[in-house]
Amino acid sequence: MCGIAGICHIDGPDGVSLNSIRNMIGALRHRGPDETGIYLDDQVALGNARLSIIDLSSGTQPIHNEDKSLWIVYNGEVFNYPELKEGLLKKGHCFYTTSDTEVVLHLYEEQGPDFLTQLNGQFALAIWDAKKKELFLSRDRVGIRPLYYTILNNTIFFGSEIKSIFMNENISRRIDPIAMDQIFTFWTTLTPRTVFKDIYELPPGHYLKTSDSKVAIKKYWDIPLYSRAEQLDLAPQEICRHIQDLLQDAVRIRLRADVPVGCYLSGGLDSSGATALVVRNFNKDVRTFGIRFDSEDFDEGKYQNLMVSFLNVNHTDLKATNEQIGASLSDCLWHCEKPLLRTGPVPLFLLSDVVRKSGYKVVLTGEGADEVFGGYNIFREAKIRRFLAKYPNSKSRAELISYLYPYIFHNPSLKRTLQSFFAKGLDQTDDPIFSHFIRWENTRRIRTFFSQELTDAIGEYDGYQEVRHSLPEAYKQADDFSKGQYLEMAIFLSNYLLSSQGDRVAMAHSVEIRLPFLDLRVIDFMARVPAKWKILGLKEKHILKKSFEEILPKEVIRRPKHPYRAPIKQSLLNKKTERYTQEVLSKESLGKAGLFDAGKVAKLLRKAQTIENLSEIDSMALVGVVSSQIVHHQFVQDFRRRLADTVSPALIVDRRSEALRIN
Repeated sequence: MCGIAGICHIDGPDGVSLNSIRNMIGALRHRGPDETGIYLDDQVALGNARLSIIDLSSGTQPIHNEDKSLWIVYNGEVFNYPELKEGLLKKGHCFYTTSDTEVVLHLYEEQGPDFLTQLNGQFALAIWDAKKKELFLSRDRVGIRPLYYTILNNTIFFGSEIKSIFMNENISRRIDPIAMDQIFTFWTTLTPRTVFKDIYELPPGHYLKTSDSKVAIKKYWDIPLYSRAEQLDLAPQEICRHIQDLLQDAVRIRLRADVPVGCYLSGGLDSSGATALVVRNFNKDVRTFGIRFDSEDFDEGKYQNLMVSFLNVNHTDLKATNEQIGASLSDCLWHCEKPLLRTGPVPLFLLSDVVRKSGYKVVLTGEGADEVFGGYNIFREAKIRRFLAKYPNSKSRAELISYLYPYIFHNPSLKRTLQSFFAKGLDQTDDPIFSHFIRWENTRRIRTFFSQELTDAIGEYDGYQEVRHSLPEAYKQADDFSKGQYLEMAIFLSNYLLSSQGDRVAMAHSVEIRLPFLDLRVIDFMARVPAKWKILGLKEKHILKKSFEEILPKEVIRRPKHPYRAPIKQSLLNKKTERYTQEVLSKESLGKAGLFDAGKVAKLLRKAQTIENLSEIDSMALVGVVSSQIVHHQFVQDFRRRLADTVSPALIVDRRSEALRIN
């Protein structure tokens, strides 16, 4: 894992500053504290801040091919690199390191952009062809590793994080109104947009190439969608056997490292299954890490302790107190670089610090299983709503809804609210976004706190239409369940779960997460499994649970789904954090940012301070406004370039001519 950054003049040689690329890398030192390296010529600068995991002694970047015509800076891991290297050696390629980075570079030399189809991993990379004067940027299939860019005066600036790009003084820092609309609807932006105007995210499964003064972006992979005719005709037992083999191998190759690999263990099905595979097959002494909360509503300690005892692992848990979560929100947002509608990323930010201080750089996690195997309530909600649309007079209406949310049905008022919520949009089952529409509409209600200025800037923009227009042709032929999975993976997984709650909070403390459930082979195989086996009736993750029956306790297999969440009001309005929250939401602070209506926010704050339990909508609004204010302050109002670490690169390859040499 690393941080990468670069500058490239698209039209040809124009001089590149050593200090500029040094500052860009300095802003990424948390991603790669072990060493830094730089390549420069008259047209391009490439930089790398390295977190050394594979080939600790000789993997210094940038790395070159045999004749030094190709140079690469690289963030991530390609887990099948030993197998790929064997094929390259047979074709006569020579290597001077034992790193996966060099394998990736030679594979590009051999196959060009088509090499991406061979990679099983998580990566963002930049390759410079010094002969052809071409820059090549690419990102892994599902977006585990980030990569951002902007183009100014026909010069492309790119980096693993946006703050690296902002180290260049000529690049403006402004909040994008359309991005705010997207975040307050979908929980995140829609790629390639970011919350900052004219700063773009290279979409997952895409590459960017500069050539002949032009920039081209192409898709090389998409979330697989198979028609019913293309799906597997296998018995569930056979499907489970395939999944057991695939997951075991996905775990095996993700343990490839020259440093110890730990596991996140929450006590949920996914992390428990991944950890059990490690313990049973590869490392009985694996170190595990988990989060505990003050409130029983959020805490999974009972099942976490059960799994620690069951697997007999050396476990460390972090007690994420409400005070810690609120006090750490600002630091967390510095790394997330976008507003949040949840506080969930903060405990994970705190946990990665514990992991790093325990001497670990790498952990396996359970992310991706809910999307791939069908674990979210949103999938079951859509199934129930389609049933209700087909049978509007069914006496099972209340029974079906109560099956998903039994705790709500103890409250008559919430019961009526939920039944009304489920009844919305039942005449729109043909809408491509039917599965997610009512959830998005519910979130969208918090836009009422937008200022008139922001509302006017958003204008007639319709995010739903943007999503509909982005859907691939194969989407039309897919079954309803697969459509919901596609939306969840394309929007929520990539831009929130793997970003704000994944890479960004882990790499804040130089920790690499590895995700076996997002192995390419697992994703593709499960895309071919009929929907009826993913959710059997209303029982989520049927195949995964059956696959783990022999390696997990029954209590974990059968436990109700417990979505990972963290306290919001309790974190933002406790004795240690309330004053800071009040300052962030003051009329003066709101006026400087211009994003929210001060009067409406004041009423929300008074409500939050008065009542014991905020509604979900008010809770989302509270953290959404607070986090937006903080992001605006950190990156627009008071961005501090001087905070970038001073770097002393271990390697500088300087090929600039004297005439174009810039400090």
